[in-house]
Amino acid sequence: MNMPLPPNMHSVAVLILTVLALVLFSRDHIPLESSSLIVIVALAVGFQIWPISFEGQVLRAVDLFSGFGHEALIAVCALMIAGNGLIRTGALEPVGHFLAKIWIKRPKLSLLLTLLVGAATSAFINNVPIVVLLMPILISVSMRTGIPASSILMPMGFATLIGGMTTTIGTSTNLLVVSVAADMGLRRIQMFDFLAPTMIIGFFAIAYLWLIAPKITPFREPPLAGTSPRIFKSHLAILKKSKSEGKTLSEAIKLTGGAMKVVSVERGAGLFIFPLPDVVLHAGDHLVIQDTPERLKEFETRLGGALYSLGDEEALLDDSHPLRAQDQQLAEIVVAEGSSLYGATLKSIRFAERYGLITLALHHAGRRFEPLTAEVGDIVLNVGDVLLVQGPREHIVKHKRSGELLVLDATTDIPFARKAPLAIFLMLSIVIAAATGFLPIAISASCGALIMILTGCLSWRDATRALSVQVIMIVAASLAMGVAILKTGTADYLARCFVVMMGDANPRLILSGLMLLLAILTNVVSNNAAAVIGTPIGISIAHQLGLNPEPFVLAVLFGANMSFITPMAYKTNLLIMNAGGYTFSDFVRIGTPLTVLTWLGFSIILPLMYGI
Repeated sequence: MNMPLPPNMHSVAVLILTVLALVLFSRDHIPLESSSLIVIVALAVGFQIWPISFEGQVLRAVDLFSGFGHEALIAVCALMIAGNGLIRTGALEPVGHFLAKIWIKRPKLSLLLTLLVGAATSAFINNVPIVVLLMPILISVSMRTGIPASSILMPMGFATLIGGMTTTIGTSTNLLVVSVAADMGLRRIQMFDFLAPTMIIGFFAIAYLWLIAPKITPFREPPLAGTSPRIFKSHLAILKKSKSEGKTLSEAIKLTGGAMKVVSVERGAGLFIFPLPDVVLHAGDHLVIQDTPERLKEFETRLGGALYSLGDEEALLDDSHPLRAQDQQLAEIVVAEGSSLYGATLKSIRFAERYGLITLALHHAGRRFEPLTAEVGDIVLNVGDVLLVQGPREHIVKHKRSGELLVLDATTDIPFARKAPLAIFLMLSIVIAAATGFLPIAISASCGALIMILTGCLSWRDATRALSVQVIMIVAASLAMGVAILKTGTADYLARCFVVMMGDANPRLILSGLMLLLAILTNVVSNNAAAVIGTPIGISIAHQLGLNPEPFVLAVLFGANMSFITPMAYKTNLLIMNAGGYTFSDFVRIGTPLTVLTWLGFSIILPLMYGI
């Protein structure tokens, strides 16, 4: 059978733009926001110059901007705000403390419980903060028990992805697929309509992650290993009349027992010297070093130097500086989505003055260490970055209680904020109202987010920071592409091509093939883009076969969520990649069997459920 030709030139243009969009979305060096805006503008300009009629009506270029007001995007934004309310109030912290305690007693059972907790919470909350919460706990457990961190971090990350498949609000991908299908006239899929198949497949997936994945994961020495969960970079200033003044670099390193690793020597603002052994150290030189928090402080003592306040270069940390006060504590602050730190620099927000804390070092999440070429105070902070700070005990406790900063690993306990029960109640109300059909998810989530703001669970500033521009832009661009693919006849054309390629295959094989195609695509490009492109195609395939389109919609949904094979497939994959010291091949090795397992499982259970 010959492949059909595209129905019109608009369809050809949309196909070309779709391929271009997928290429743009797969390029790490191009911001996803920029790629999304390029797609939206290209579609709008193209249809403004060359309009097309669809079912007797002209497709207006401004219709392609309707994604910004689409109910799916409204629901995604409202859920981001509500989820941020849980984080700000510390509602998830007791879960982390509970897991940390039982890990020491029964690690095998604790791994299973951690996987289940990660999956269950990810069914209703974005999994990025869940991974950020669990990651330092598991790294700490690894150091205490001797269990390799690489054997437990990836299973935990994948468990949150499995949990995200179980409800319509588990991921933005799910919301998009369900909303696009409803826009095309299908019955609106309710929150727990596909809970049964995902629970069945999830049982086998969690069993794989619990029993098999840790055994086949190669041992990796994580860059975060040591007496602290993270390794940091810092500047060590050489002071006058100190032990290290006038000595060569090799002699200074000997003072630390050979343990100090020097990346470079800074002599004057922005002037970096290669760390040759015979470089003579002068007062005012800065050694750019990296190590754990405790060892950084040890090097400071042995060399008689001072760790430099990288966020505020006007003050050395000497005897008169508060950093040496008796009530000082080391703590670690993680940059989360919605944080005042996200997208900012320490200098731009005057971190030291605003929070009363001194920044000693920075750990970059999702990428390996590289020589420090800029002051930490000038580096733009991203989600998952961790600051090593020091300050008065009362300041650290205050910031924990306020919820404005996500503080980890300090010696004081993390308090259960006063408004945490209210935030949990509101999130449950959102879920129950949507699950019972009392309110659509876009409305229930908006109401919940508004009440969280009015009751002080989070401020308007927190709410606006919770909104990810990247997510908003990719959702809007995906919806615009979906409109163009549908109304130019491209979806029907691609569906015919797919059916032709499958030949006389059984409809079950066609459904399975569609799911596999989406599973491959989502590991290369944005899962939202893959889902919105795949949904109209799946529905068109079902119509051409004369079958119920709902299982084909779910095949697209499940396939687009199988982000297991590559580290760039999902943000949490990048976070755990660096934390566990994983390589690209590790994701392929662990993620491929999981993808095959879930794909085969859904390929069996969906036809049985829908009588195909």
